[in-house]
Amino acid sequence: MDTHLNDKHVVVTGASGSIGSEIARQFAAEGAKVTVHFHKNQSAANDVVKQCGQHAAAMAADLTNESGAKNLFENATDRWGPIHIFVANAGVWPVANQRVDQISLQRWNETLNANLTSTFLCMKYFFAQIQNHQITDPAAVMISSTAGIFGEAGHADYAAAKAAIAGGLLPSLKNELNQIAKNGRINVVCPGWTLTPMTEKFAGDGAAQKRALQTIAMKKFAEPADIASTVVFLCSSKAGHITGQSITVSGGMEGRVLYESDEIGFESY
Repeated sequence: MDTHLNDKHVVVTGASGSIGSEIARQFAAEGAKVTVHFHKNQSAANDVVKQCGQHAAAMAADLTNESGAKNLFENATDRWGPIHIFVANAGVWPVANQRVDQISLQRWNETLNANLTSTFLCMKYFFAQIQNHQITDPAAVMISSTAGIFGEAGHADYAAAKAAIAGGLLPSLKNELNQIAKNGRINVVCPGWTLTPMTEKFAGDGAAQKRALQTIAMKKFAEPADIASTVVFLCSSKAGHITGQSITVSGGMEGRVLYESDEIGFESY
């Protein structure tokens, strides 16, 4: 499949993590020039750059800070030229399971800043450089979550941030993007349970696995490659008339039990 991504400049935020790094690698495999953003894990980002090849570079930025987001886009443009594609993947899932009456205002603010404010700031500067460089066919994907669809007890802050990305930000930006770029497209990908280092503790809990798998039609968890391939497709020429859509990559997950526990096997895990 010719994705027409060769020589396109792609910025992937949070690309030192499992899903972000796989997104970066898949874009590189399509011939794109990739800016591998990281916040603190420079070693992991450098590994991703090596895997992507000579047309990739790692760049650090705190995206909850406006100057950090602005500098990322300016430095990336200086390195590889105008940015054609942007993937807002950076985010944080608080580990502690806390009811809303237990969540501190500090945690609430930190979670919204890391997931929602960072996405807003990046989209602000992506739009600005689209206008500055007169990009006619930009594409963007923002990463949300099934937590923003079904909610997530113990993580209301995370669920609220991810719901805002898909529910309010996406439909607004979809229309604004076409005011500055007639062929511009922006979509959201909502991963469900995905096997990453962040979910290792969960993945090692057989009872928790079973409870989650009871809600998934395909009876299996996603791999980072499942998320990445959807992102790359949505940014490619093959998705040329798709915009303003939230694509859920979750194996048919629902917010209810689909199977009895004895119908779930663990052959794949």
